[in-house]
Parts: sequence; C-alpha cells; structure tokens
Amino acid sequence: MKLSAKVAVPVTVILLAAVGGGYYLWQHQKTETATGAKQGQKATQGKVLYTCAMHPFIIKDKPGTCPICGMELIKKVEGAPADTKEMAMLEHVSLSPTQQVMANVATVEAKTMPLTKEVNAVGIVQYDQSRQAKVTAWVAGRIDRLYVNTVGAYVSKGKPVAEVYSPDLVSAQQEYLLALRSRDRLKDSPISSISQGGEGLVASARQRLLLMGVKEHQIAGLEKAGHPNIRLPIYTPLSGVVIEKIAVEGQYVNTGDPLFNIADLSTVWVEVEVYENEFSFIKLGQRVDIVSQSYPGKTFSGRVAFVYPFLDPKTRTVKVRVQLPNPGLKLKPDMFVNASVKVPLGTAVAVPVGAVMDTGTRQVAWVEMKPGMFEPREVKVGARVGEMVQVLSGVKAGEKVAASGAYLIDSESQLKGTGGGHAGHEGMPGMKQEEKGAAPAQGGHEGHGAPAAPKKNGGMSMDDMKM
Repeated sequence: MKLSAKVAVPVTVILLAAVGGGYYLWQHQKTETATGAKQGQKATQGKVLYTCAMHPFIIKDKPGTCPICGMELIKKVEGAPADTKEMAMLEHVSLSPTQQVMANVATVEAKTMPLTKEVNAVGIVQYDQSRQAKVTAWVAGRIDRLYVNTVGAYVSKGKPVAEVYSPDLVSAQQEYLLALRSRDRLKDSPISSISQGGEGLVASARQRLLLMGVKEHQIAGLEKAGHPNIRLPIYTPLSGVVIEKIAVEGQYVNTGDPLFNIADLSTVWVEVEVYENEFSFIKLGQRVDIVSQSYPGKTFSGRVAFVYPFLDPKTRTVKVRVQLPNPGLKLKPDMFVNASVKVPLGTAVAVPVGAVMDTGTRQVAWVEMKPGMFEPREVKVGARVGEMVQVLSGVKAGEKVAASGAYLIDSESQLKGTGGGHAGHEGMPGMKQEEKGAAPAQGGHEGHGAPAAPKKNGGMSMDDMKM
C-alpha cells in the first residue's frame, strides 16, 4: 500500500501539469490570433507616416519638424492619395532664415494707395499752323520799297511791309474817281434809271479796288485826295515774326506771288511721340508739362489739343499735339523738349515691380503665408507706376510678397518638383525619370530626385529618408 501511494502522487501531479499546460497553450494561441486580426485590420487601414512638404523624401512615423528646414511635418498615409490640403502644401516653398539671407529674399506688404501714371515722352516744338500766314502780291507790279529786309524781324498787322507800283491799280483808282464824278453829275437827273446808274458805277469800281487789296481807309483817302496813289502799301494779315523773306526791292511780281512768310510764335505746338502701349492714357484737354535743356528748372504748361489717328510704323509711336503759350518767345521751333503727362488711376493695390514674375503666359507673385513659407499666386497686373505695379487680382492688401529673390524661390520650387510659378518645366519631354532632379541646386538645396548626404549636426539620419 505504501508503494502504491508513492506512485500515485507523482502521476497525479504530472496529469495536472499536462492539463494546465494545454489550457495555457490554447489561451495563448487564441490571444495571438486576436492580436494578429487587429494588426491586419490596422494594416488594411494604412500605416500613418509623416513627411515634409518642402522635402518629400523625409519620412517619419511620428509628428514633428523637418530636420532640414524646420517645417511642421504633415500626415501621409501610404497607399492613399493625398488630399487637397496636402497637395496645396506641396506647392509651398519654405526657406530658413539663413536661406532667405543667402538668397536675398525680402518681403514687402501689398498696400492700397492712390496711383498716378506718368507718361514721359520726347517732343519737338513746331509752329502753330493756325497762326501762320503769307504776304502775297494782290496785283502785278514792281516792288518799289520794302519795310522788312531781314528774316526774324517782327511785323505788325497795322503796319505796311512793302509798297508796290502797279499800272493796273492806278487805272482802277482813276476809274473809281471817274465813277464818283459821274455819280455827282447824274444824281439830280429826273430819270431814275440814270440817277441809280451812277451809284452802280461807284459800287462796281469800289469792289474792284477791294479785290486788288486796297483797304477801306485807303479808299477813303483816295476820295479825299481826288487823285490816284502811285504806290500801294501792302499789309500783313497778322502780327508775328518773318520766317521767310522772298521779295527784294525792285523785283517785279505777278498776282499771287508770295513776298513773306509770317508766323505768330506767341503760341506754339509741341508734337510729342508717345509709345503705343501708353497712348491710351492720353486724353484731350489733359495738362502736359514741358521742360527744355535750354531753361533748367523752368516748366512750361500746355494742353493736349489733338491725338493723331495714325501710328508711325518705324518708331511705333503716336504723335500727340500739345498747344501751349510761349511768353517771351522762349520756345523755338524745332527745339527738342521732354513732356510728361500725369494720369490719375485712382486707389488700387500695388506691389513692387520685382515682386511679379512674368512667365510668358501668366504673372506670378510669391506670397508669404507665414514666416519663411511662400505660396505662388497668379496675379493680373495693370499699369506700372514708377517702381510699383497695379495689381488687379490675385493679391490682397496687407499680404506680404517677395519683393526680391522671387526667381530664386521659384528655382527652389522647381527643384522641389511642384512647378511653382513655371508649372510643368520639370517634366521636359524626352527626360528620363532618373534624370529629373538628379543634380542638387546651387547653395545646398537638394531636389527630390537625389537627396544629399546628411550633416552630422543637422539632426537627420538616413532612417528619416524613404529612398
């Protein structure tokens, strides 16, 4: 009995251990199966990773900042397409303070300001064609005397410039005197036709003298003197300066031959040549400031009188006529002058000219969304005013834009592979995939195709990059 008890106790212990071990293995296998199912379900949903919008090759399994640029990492799910916000973030370019200094990137705030377009052009002083005249011979004859012998002499409308002897004019004066005597003899005739005929003869002879250039006061003097004048004075039709002298004393002239050219220089024209991209700002009546090298510091003011309806195909300019007074006759014909027209454009948003990049098909400005991060914006620009340009759309007042270094920011965007302002330039036809972005950018900015080796003090390891 004692031997049986000694054998039964170990057998019982062994059986109990076997039963407990089996139960433990069954529970452990059940737990592993449940854990594997959960992991499989989580893997099906996608592994959550984080990447840098500026440097897409940086991949981490937890949120943080980029070890290169310090930008906040964004969530990335493998196997799932990026959402709209992530795609928009990929277009952004972030620069560290050191990179901004090296690239000479400076930002300026877009402001709403009153803009005034200034159109500058060159012009030439011309005669006022409405104030020019010619002194001509009204009758054929001989010039017996000239009162004006030089070009540039000033002549007055009420003073004669020459005296001419004409046999035809002497005959016309004698006929007028005879008509006057006949009228006096026939005015008392009882026959009305005879008395009225005398008045008709006088009127006919008087009209002939007027057509020969005889003035009213000269006819009155002829009636008072009772005998013809041998020499007839010739008067100028306006006061001005003699710009051409044709007649000489003793010269025989025919009816209509020019003797002098007269111009009134108290008012002159300035014909300004405005380029075709600016002449649309010119309107009739606008004030024009004229300056000349002959009179430093003095400004002459005139008004736009006429815009010529044609364009010069050689110079690609449109002529604009400016009429202005010329006190003291300081402005001389054929003198070169500079003209400026100030055109108010009203109040509008304006940015520096260097802030807008012209890609050929559109204009792009880089807007600073937050310190160091820039976003490309397509803008529509208006007139250029000095160093500022009018922005019609794309940038609002108060936003900061890159006033300098915009092309370097765009180059960084190209290396990043998002296209930036020059969308599509990185995908050149015929370029192999491994050739895109193969070379790092000058200045240490790496492209997404070939990441640079990490620096020891940069806080970045090879494990951060997904090759």
